[in-house]
Amino acid sequence: MPAGSERQRVLVATRNHHKLNEIRGLLAGLDIELISPDDVALATDPAEDDLEVHSTFVENALAKARYFHGRSGLPALADDSGLCVDALDGRPGVHSRRFAPEEPNGQAEQDAANNRHLLALLSETPAADRGASFRCALALVEYGRELTVEGRVDGSIAEGEIGEGGFGYDPLFIVPEFGRTFGELPEHVKAARSHRADAVRQLKDILTDCIHNT
Repeated sequence: MPAGSERQRVLVATRNHHKLNEIRGLLAGLDIELISPDDVALATDPAEDDLEVHSTFVENALAKARYFHGRSGLPALADDSGLCVDALDGRPGVHSRRFAPEEPNGQAEQDAANNRHLLALLSETPAADRGASFRCALALVEYGRELTVEGRVDGSIAEGEIGEGGFGYDPLFIVPEFGRTFGELPEHVKAARSHRADAVRQLKDILTDCIHNT
């Protein structure tokens, strides 16, 4: 990253404010400024809907980081994450964001539809066979360098939504050591235990090295 007296700005390549805030919290304390596309007036482009077309989380994360780095000229950090359910052969996987067959308006309605669809598919699946994992890939693209890390947390799927915290599939995902869903757990516990936290811990060392070498 180039030298300068101001904190290095890193663009988080997401329009999801929940995800942005979570990443900001996980990277708090580093001498960088995490900004959103809106912060640098990057208007939403229909092309963004075609970035997550790959078969792996890593490929999707890299596609988003490359795209937003190219548009902004700033180092870009992108996340692609999702839920992989054993009984569904790893689905929804990279299709976690738009898993439900219907197309609701707005992310909150989409999340609710995804959860209903998942529960319907697992309605006949016993508790012992409802194993799942949350997975996250992070990609950093900056000035000719591309770096990726992957995080994971294993758990199981509840028989209904429990808790009002988090977002997405959080109210369905039971974390074994707590016996509670991410939707029930306090934010600071999720921040320490999630798949995204696992990936960010790995990325912190890379970002710290970048900062110290500016």
